[in-house]
Parts: sequence; structure tokens; C-alpha cells
Amino acid sequence: MLPLAVVAFSCALSAQLPTYEQFRGQNAAMTALQPTWLSPLIQADSRLGQSLRLSYSNAYSPAGTRTVNYGNGHFLNLLAGDRVQITLVPPSYIQNHASSMPDGFGDTVGEVKYRIASGDRDHGNFAVTAILAESWPTASHTNGAPTAVYVPMVAVGKMWGRFDVQSTLGGAMPTGKIAAQGRQINWNGTAQLAVGAHLWTDVEDNLTFNAGGPFDGKVENFLTPAAFYVLRRKEWRPAHATFVIGAGMQIATSAFHTYNHNLIPEARILF
Repeated sequence: MLPLAVVAFSCALSAQLPTYEQFRGQNAAMTALQPTWLSPLIQADSRLGQSLRLSYSNAYSPAGTRTVNYGNGHFLNLLAGDRVQITLVPPSYIQNHASSMPDGFGDTVGEVKYRIASGDRDHGNFAVTAILAESWPTASHTNGAPTAVYVPMVAVGKMWGRFDVQSTLGGAMPTGKIAAQGRQINWNGTAQLAVGAHLWTDVEDNLTFNAGGPFDGKVENFLTPAAFYVLRRKEWRPAHATFVIGAGMQIATSAFHTYNHNLIPEARILF
């Protein structure tokens, strides 16, 4: 009976292997459909991909209060074909370092991307993607929104050689308690340069216009220089995982801002 069980197990494993290889090869397959830049540190990427992102942020308010976010709105990205990406973000843990603001977990977030059009370097080197995210009010204390929030967005990008420009336009639309939360329009832009085979640098501009709520009519803007180092050897096959470490400093450039600066280190595994 044991040899038969081993044979049956081997056959089952062999039957599943192509599916696993296909899963591991999806990032490599997407290179024939889209550019090869790196995802920006803050704004959404117009490309699709599979990755695990471990992020952390350390922000200081104008009053000097420190807020640390373990998770920082990122976690797991999965491909569902060559047109759809699904993102799952469990609640981040937030340390407020203030007696009036208890520490605790933030909101849960889910996101779906749909690739509208794109091309690799031989077919325009561009990407246009529609994105819809939703957060659910799972936060403890006041570490999240009081209601669910929808975030629709359009992301675009274009690459020329080693240089690319990316941009997103979207907004945050709470499902209730608008007077307490308001709504936001977000416009982001990133200029990115591949310095060499492993090093990428970029500068992001993150702008938010507030409509309604306690910050009605106020505009907040941040400039974020960042750099990434890609760990990938030449002998690795396309389906091998790629490791990326990066960091950036978000710096307030507008008169109104909820924090002065925000250090964001991050590690990524592209699989």
C-alpha cells in the first residue's frame, strides 16, 4: 500500500506543479505587457504585479508628536490573470506616542486594479490602470476612519529608456459621517531614474485637497525623495524572487500639513 500511496502522491504533485510554476512565473509574464519601473514608495503603481511589501513609517506632527505605523498601508499583492491585481492589507499597528491618543490597530483595506492598456518597451512603454480600494472601520480607538471609505483612482505612467514619469488621480469618499471626515482629492506624481542595474532613485509629489470636514478647503502637499536597491543576480531565472529595499523622506511643502516629515523604510519581495 505504501508504494501506491507514494505513486499517487507523486502524480498529484506533478499535476499541481504546472499551476505552481505558472503562479511563480506571472511577474515574468507581465514584463511582455508593461514597463519595468519600480513601484513608487507612496503613490499607486499603474503596473500589475505580485509582491509582499513590508513597510514602516515614522512621522512627526507640527506639535512634535511622533506617530509610528507598522504596516503603512501595504502588504500582499496577487495577480488574477494579466488584467487584474488584488491587494490585501491587514490592519497596521499604530503607536501614537501621546497620552491623549491610545495605540492600536488601524483599518483593513482591500484593493482591485484593472489594467486598461499597457505596452512594454517595444510597444510604447506605458501603462493605464483603474483602481478601486475600500477600507473597513476595524480600527481600535481613533486609529482609523469611523466609516468605510471608497478610494477610486486612475494611474498612468510612461517610460523613456531609464527614466519614467508616473501619476495618479483619485479621491477618498467616506460612506457616512461626511461632516466629521470630509472628502479628499489626491493627485500624485513621480519621476524615477534607474541609475544602474540595481539602484533606482525617484522623487514623488503627493497633493491632497480637502473638501468638507474639519480641513475644508485646505491643501496639503509633500515632496518625497526616495531610493531603492534591487537584489537580483544575473543567473537567476525570471521566475526567481526579486528583493528590493528602499526608503524615502516625506517632507511637507505646504503651509497646512498634518505632519512635518515622515521617514518610510520598506522591504519588498517580488515573487
